[in-house]
Amino acid sequence: MKVMVINMSEITKLIGQRIRNYRIKLGLSQEKLAELCGCHPTYIGQIERAEKNPTVESIEKIAYALHVPMSKLFEKIGENNNCSDDIPLKCYELLASKSRSEQERLYQILLEIDKYKNN
Repeated sequence: MKVMVINMSEITKLIGQRIRNYRIKLGLSQEKLAELCGCHPTYIGQIERAEKNPTVESIEKIAYALHVPMSKLFEKIGENNNCSDDIPLKCYELLASKSRSEQERLYQILLEIDKYKNN
């Protein structure tokens, strides 16, 4: 596996988006997440918008409040040569932002498209 170093703003963007995705999936407001993890609501918003670089301690608290392992927030970061052009990673991020039922429906749509393409 070839590991690539990506800049901090790209990592911050990905982490913030993933936090937002998990928060929305749980139906939490930024305020409620902030309350659960002991952070200020403004800080949560800044992390989600990639305006602040969260500390490892903050990420740990947020992950705990979201009921996800910290590793999920860092999954697949730095594994590809060009993150901005990585279609599988973009698909992963899109699917991760959806509810379980939406994920299942999108998967069925992809299967139908693939079946149609092969006919």
